[in-house]
Amino acid sequence: MEMKWKIGTVEIPNRFVLAPMAGVTDLAFRRLCKEQGAGLLCMEMISAKALTYQNKKTFELLDTADESDYINIQLFGSEPEVMAEGAQIACAHGAKMIDINMGCPVPKVVKNGEGSALMQNTPLAAEIVREMKKAVNVPITVKMRIGWDEANINAVEFAKAMEEAGAELLAVHGRTRSQYYSGHADWVEIAKVKAAVDIPVLANGDVNTLADCRAILVETGCDGVMIGRGALGKPWFYGECLEYLKSGAIKPEPSLREKCALILEHAKLAIQYKGEHIAMCEMRHHLAWYFKGWPNSSKMRGELSTVATYDELVQLLKRYVEGNNLQNDV
Repeated sequence: MEMKWKIGTVEIPNRFVLAPMAGVTDLAFRRLCKEQGAGLLCMEMISAKALTYQNKKTFELLDTADESDYINIQLFGSEPEVMAEGAQIACAHGAKMIDINMGCPVPKVVKNGEGSALMQNTPLAAEIVREMKKAVNVPITVKMRIGWDEANINAVEFAKAMEEAGAELLAVHGRTRSQYYSGHADWVEIAKVKAAVDIPVLANGDVNTLADCRAILVETGCDGVMIGRGALGKPWFYGECLEYLKSGAIKPEPSLREKCALILEHAKLAIQYKGEHIAMCEMRHHLAWYFKGWPNSSKMRGELSTVATYDELVQLLKRYVEGNNLQNDV
C-alpha cells in the first residue's frame, strides 16, 4: 500500500490518523503524535457557534502552531449557516481542511441535535455539508458512526448522502451511538460504507495492536486507520503501525528511558502552550495512561493524580526508576 494519499488536494504523508478526542488531542499531544508518526492530526471538537460568538477560550483551541498542514479542525453544531460561518473563521485561522462531528455520543451534545444525533436527520446533515462547501474552499470531511442504535443502522445510506453533498472523506467509527464506547466495533459495517462510496474512508474502532491495524485495513478495504484510545499513553503506536504496514517489521517498543523522555517532552509542550498550572493538572490523566502496565505502577496512583509541577514530575519518574531497580533502562 502506498503510504502517501490525498484528501481533496491536501497530501497526507501516511495513512494513520490521530482521532479527535475532547480534552485529549490538544496542541501538545498532537505535536507528540506527529513526531511519533501520525500522518494526520484531528483536533478536539470545537463549537462552531462559540466561534461565531468570538469566545476567547474556543479561539484558543484553534491554535495550530506549525502543524497546520497536517491537521483537520473539527467543528460541531446543527445549524447549517452557523457551521458555514464557523468554517470561514477556522479557515481564516489557517485551516487546510475541516471535519464535521457527526459521531459524538455524549448527552450534552446529542440533546442539541449535534454530534451523532445528526445521523437521525440525514437531510439536515447533508445541508450542513453543502453550506460549508459553499462557504470555504478546503476539503470538508465527516466523522460518523454506523447508526443511532442496533435497530437503526444507516451508515451506508448516510455516507452516500454525505458524499453527494460534497464531503471528501468519511471517518467511520464502527459503533452505534447507543454503544458509546462499549462492546465491539463492527468492521463489517465500515466495509459496507467503503464499498458504497468513491471518496476515501477511514476505519475507526478497536485498533489497539499491530494485528488490529493490519486486520482492519484488510477486512474493511479502507484507505487509512483512525486511532484514538489505542494511542492513549503510547503515542509511538502510530510509528509502530506505519513501520509494520510498510515492511512487516515490528518496531521495538520504546525503552523505559525513551518513555520517560517522551512524558517529559509532553509535559514541556503542554507547559509551553498552557502554563504550568493548567498543563500539569491536565497531564494527570495522561500520566495514568502512560503508566498503565508498568511494573509496580499501582503504588504511584496517588502521586500521579496530584502532581502539580514539572519538577515534581521529574522527581516522581526518578523515584519510580530507582524504586524498581530500573536505572540501567532509564
